[in-house]
Amino acid sequence: MRTGGIVLCGGQSSRMGSSKAWLPIGGEPMLARIVRIISSVVSPIVIVAAEGQELPPLPVGVRVVRDALPGRGPLQGIVEGQTELDGEVESAFVTSCDLPLLKAEFVKFVIEQLADFDAAVPRIEGRWQPLAAVYRLAPALREANRLLTANRFAVRELFETLNVIALGMEDFRGVDPDLDSLRNANTSDEFEMLCQRIFDCSQT
Repeated sequence: MRTGGIVLCGGQSSRMGSSKAWLPIGGEPMLARIVRIISSVVSPIVIVAAEGQELPPLPVGVRVVRDALPGRGPLQGIVEGQTELDGEVESAFVTSCDLPLLKAEFVKFVIEQLADFDAAVPRIEGRWQPLAAVYRLAPALREANRLLTANRFAVRELFETLNVIALGMEDFRGVDPDLDSLRNANTSDEFEMLCQRIFDCSQT
């Protein structure tokens, strides 16, 4: 089964105060880092960005689509990315661009759990992690479009109708025991703290 990748980066970054896509980490912008990591596992890759949003340089072949209907949250972004990939791949790994410690092993493991399910989604301490998950395109697009038509924008509502395998903390013990891949950065302090876990990097 061929799996593509979708990276959502069209958020407002209001708590960060600057575009997360451009945050420097290990000598590269965070969006470029995310693309580099997932490209070792999936192809092709689609970036979903806001209209007019400036992005850092990306590898040749990475596609960019613009969010045609802003203000509808990640669910709309997932649909934009899946629509771009529809007909080329059967499934897509979806991530945000604010997971600086995302591991390729984590991505590969989640994809391997999809099997005959419609989606494989981490569920940690009762909370779904829909932006570090893999979705089978046909059922996910159908259900996401149904929700959007009804003006329902919560991604978690997908899991009420899709056949989902929920992945708990114990499932990741062999690939990412500290769940670093799910640690997102919403503020500059959080970003610096995550950077310090592996490298010496700065926003300045």
